[in-house]
Amino acid sequence: MKRVFATDRGQVRHHNEDSVGIYRNLTGQPMAVVADGMGGHQAGDVASTLTTTMLQKAWAPTNEFTIPEETELWIDENIQHVNDAVYTKAASDPGYQGMGTTVVIAVCTNEFVTLGHIGDSRCYLLNSNGFVQMTEDHSLVNELMRSGEITKEEARTHPRKNVVLKALGTEAKIAADIKTISWEDGDKLLLCSDGLTDKVTEEELENWLSESNDIEQLAQEMISVANERGGEDNISLAIVTNDALKEEGEAS
Repeated sequence: MKRVFATDRGQVRHHNEDSVGIYRNLTGQPMAVVADGMGGHQAGDVASTLTTTMLQKAWAPTNEFTIPEETELWIDENIQHVNDAVYTKAASDPGYQGMGTTVVIAVCTNEFVTLGHIGDSRCYLLNSNGFVQMTEDHSLVNELMRSGEITKEEARTHPRKNVVLKALGTEAKIAADIKTISWEDGDKLLLCSDGLTDKVTEEELENWLSESNDIEQLAQEMISVANERGGEDNISLAIVTNDALKEEGEAS
């Protein structure tokens, strides 16, 4: 699988509270993670970095996952472990009080992807059927859209569009949204923080992913456009492509 991740402080923030990475286990299976931290005095940075660091350490010694139920259970258990750690750290230091982070995780095998997420960082899938957001934002504007109070267009400029209703580390117990999807050779996954999706449209994301196979250049182009349009927030993304047939051919 081809994979790339990138993060940028943006044009306004003094430091980057996002943390992103793509990590491999013992059998080479990748896990992509994007975490967008929140909290004063760089506490958001502490929460997001703790999240990716713990997930990386937990993922590295695992063996091959072949059954969706196994990956779903792994994500569920480890998200709770991370939540415990962030929540405990926030309670132990007044400077970290109230800190938390979004998180979106994609565990990728050749046949399926298992997703887990909390907050408004997103995962999109591009395949032969089109471009689809695979996660549901835990945000105020998404709830307003679901109830029919505002339209999707109004949500993009809503004054409280960045209000997150659920975040990792803000409660003693938390439930992530977890599901498994199938994907095929040539499909692409995009994980990203709202620093990207607040500045570019889904149509633009679809066009970029559809038209280019140079995902490293693509990642930098996405970040550059978000910065050109203001870059008020940190910008992070991870792209993973399914090259299962190519990999099988190379192995043989």
